[in-house]
Amino acid sequence: MGKPRILIIEDEKLIRWSLRQRFQDEGYVVDDAETGKQGLAKLAGAIFDLVMLDYKLPDMTGIDVLRNIREDDQDLVVLMMTAYSNVENAVEAMRLGAFDYVSKPFKIDALMVTVNKALETTHLKREVRDLRAQMQKKFGFDRILGRCSAMAKLFELIRDVAGSGASTIFLRGESGTGKDLVAKAIHYNSDRANRPFMNITCTAITESLLESELFGHERGAFTDAKQLKKGLLELSGGGTVFLDEVGDMPPSLQAKLLRFLEEKTFRRVGGVQDIEVDVRIIAATNRDVNKLIEEGKFREDLYYRLNIIPIDLPPLRERGDDIRLLAEYYIDVFAHEFRRTVNGLTPEAVDKLMSYTWPGNVRELRNTIERAVLLVKQDIIRPDDLVLGRGDANGQRFAVELPAGGISLQTIEEQLVRQALAQTDNNQTKAAKLLHLSRDQLRYRMERYGLL
Repeated sequence: MGKPRILIIEDEKLIRWSLRQRFQDEGYVVDDAETGKQGLAKLAGAIFDLVMLDYKLPDMTGIDVLRNIREDDQDLVVLMMTAYSNVENAVEAMRLGAFDYVSKPFKIDALMVTVNKALETTHLKREVRDLRAQMQKKFGFDRILGRCSAMAKLFELIRDVAGSGASTIFLRGESGTGKDLVAKAIHYNSDRANRPFMNITCTAITESLLESELFGHERGAFTDAKQLKKGLLELSGGGTVFLDEVGDMPPSLQAKLLRFLEEKTFRRVGGVQDIEVDVRIIAATNRDVNKLIEEGKFREDLYYRLNIIPIDLPPLRERGDDIRLLAEYYIDVFAHEFRRTVNGLTPEAVDKLMSYTWPGNVRELRNTIERAVLLVKQDIIRPDDLVLGRGDANGQRFAVELPAGGISLQTIEEQLVRQALAQTDNNQTKAAKLLHLSRDQLRYRMERYGLL
């Protein structure tokens, strides 16, 4: 990170000089201007981390300069300087987005404390902006691969939904079809992208913990409730909550979720006050909801409330040449990740992929290609390199061929942990069972490999 850049817009030469000297002593890069017009010209030609702006300038007020700044940059941190008699004007500037104000004459040490806080704010704002841009790129519509007609219709629908004011969306599809990816694409390409995206898998935790995670709880609501906790609905205000596997939500929580969807209010566990939030709910399931309703396991009224905008994700077996397209994409991804030279698939390998039914859908294809890239002995994947279905991992047998260049046991373990989580929709209890580990042992490995 480069040295912080500060622009001083101040008509008094002595103040400009003294501030410049102190800022340069602190290691900052400094420029200055004595009029508002000069300051705006310098802002147009360079990037600054902080603007020190005097309220009274020869050609315009600091308020006028601030308004011009905000038309071009909503995030630039501006620190107002004003005489004691103009404190009311400084407060007005803060309403327009100034970070803070300092009164003249000021003590330089106290000023530096405020300046350092302002620069920290600049740094945090840019980190948030960069992270937001990364997320929008990572979960852009172009990250959902597919050329078949079913996927073309899906792209058109999720684009329309993302840009709409829809507060409830229902994703339906088999396990592994990418419901979580679609949910994130909808969020990060909507006007809610600047707000939080929260997700929770309704099968991953107990009923009481799920209720607390969603709605929060008051201090003393139950034995371990040592302090107030805000739930996902409250923390994601203005954003999106993704309820994965909502078909497995316990009936008592279904009633509370229905009330929230209808009234946009909820109560924390143990609370008596209604809390109102603006949240988009994206629910998803791989279950046959109509069958669940017949069995009395899912509320029909909740289903109708969720199903206002249903989005059906096609299974991989119905996507034709998308199977080859996705396989080639994942070969590139994992060849880069594992630093291996893999130049694609033989025609016979493509035929093997195309003739398989893919009950685990895209997730299963991804895992299959990941294993093939990791263990392939040559520079192209052949049919024998593709282990489909359960392969040899059927309780007793599981063969891992050692690559010619060798491989660390840690890498093998990490990939097995990733695959177990993928096969169980990130259900840690089920993933631990697949690996014959306790849940704590699995979480230890997840933390070790940065998967928590």
